[in-house]
Amino acid sequence: MGKNKGARIIITLECECRNYKNDKKRKYGIFRYTTSKNKRNTPNRLEIRKFCPCCNNHSIFKEIK
Repeated sequence: MGKNKGARIIITLECECRNYKNDKKRKYGIFRYTTSKNKRNTPNRLEIRKFCPCCNNHSIFKEIK
């Protein structure tokens, strides 16, 4: 039997830009990151600034269900 991971869960972060078409050289669509968080310490939805290849800059990624 494996150990229980406790309150740590895997979440998906999605860029706010969605299908923002500002440059023809970049691909279009939705870009997502996956990470984990502790549900007890951060019960609210997580927001992190990360690089989005669709926007070609750092933007806010929000947690989705």
